[in-house]
Amino acid sequence: MKMNSKTILKIMGITVGTAVVIAGIGCASNRVLNNLAYKSELNLASGFETVNNEDAIIPSKDADGCYVFTTDREFKIMQITDVHLRSGFASKSKDIMALNAIAKMISVEKPDLVIATGDTVFPSPPVIGNNNNMNSAKVFATLMEKLGVYWTVTYGNHDSESYATHTREELSEFYGSDDLKYCLFQQNDKSVDGYGNNVIKIKNSKGEITQAIFTMDSNSYSPDGGYDNIHENQIEWYKNTCLKLNEENKEFGDVNSLLFMHIPPVEYDYAWQEYKENNYNDTENVKYYYGFWEENCCPPKYDDMMFKTMLSLPGEKGIFCGHDHVNTYSLDYKGIRLTYGMSIDYLAYRGIHKKGSQRGCTIITVSPDGSFDCYPENYYQDKYVHENRETVTMQEEIK
Repeated sequence: MKMNSKTILKIMGITVGTAVVIAGIGCASNRVLNNLAYKSELNLASGFETVNNEDAIIPSKDADGCYVFTTDREFKIMQITDVHLRSGFASKSKDIMALNAIAKMISVEKPDLVIATGDTVFPSPPVIGNNNNMNSAKVFATLMEKLGVYWTVTYGNHDSESYATHTREELSEFYGSDDLKYCLFQQNDKSVDGYGNNVIKIKNSKGEITQAIFTMDSNSYSPDGGYDNIHENQIEWYKNTCLKLNEENKEFGDVNSLLFMHIPPVEYDYAWQEYKENNYNDTENVKYYYGFWEENCCPPKYDDMMFKTMLSLPGEKGIFCGHDHVNTYSLDYKGIRLTYGMSIDYLAYRGIHKKGSQRGCTIITVSPDGSFDCYPENYYQDKYVHENRETVTMQEEIK
């Protein structure tokens, strides 16, 4: 039967209309299923036992509004990174694995402070998953608050993707709210780019600063492609803050500082390549501590002055990043310790839930004299055994 143009257009309209209806039904179904998964994960997160730490240090606020921990003992920081919670029906099983891993390691280690260095949440386009990044943030916060340890976050490139339901500013309002008893995240001066550029002080009983812990937003994507970097006004804020702390602490000495952020500066790559080119032996610039390389370093598209600024300031320094999920190395480069945190990720890299060498946490210990050391703790060791822990393959370390 020969159809005229009007008939063809009518059939096309019906077809397109049917597709739109089906897509609408699919999206509505996704929302229902995602909401059920979210509530289930909230229930799990709120069901863990509170960490029993009789030696816990309760922070206060200094006159400048910064949080301060006062102690004469060793201070223990746990870095976790790239948790990648999605809190949807398609990711529920892997989200549960991530929550179990975090809860177990914190319960065993009993850190004074936990810092999650970006990509804590992992929204995806709503057609294929769940773009509600606030729900995932609430699941993570519920877990941390129930564990009862002090914690904070920095942002990664995925936390607030363009298709996510909530912006960095909205996430920051949540993390910085008074409803979260243990979260030390603070919204920074809006004249400085990024969110959560904070400093947390460790002082001794004499009031002397023994360590400054900086958390910084390494931003997301460069306007012309690639990853963004630390912006100029953020670097200026860091420099001025360090100088101010040194002035405040001048009778004790220069303040040491540790920087926690998500995207590694290009010096992570420079250091590893120099070490590799020297047949995996130390050089004049590089001292190897531990860990392995398994993927190309993914630094910002453009170099910034962050590392160079840190070099120009007095005091012992270290940088702790995430972003590259299967790199775990720690190197000293030109006097600054550069460390990849052990990642949590079960979701973002294809097949990574089956691998285990890279998964765990990083422990940073700050001594009363202000010096620090760090070491990795792999999740798949006896002290973290529990009935719900998955079986994985420990891939060969590339070094």
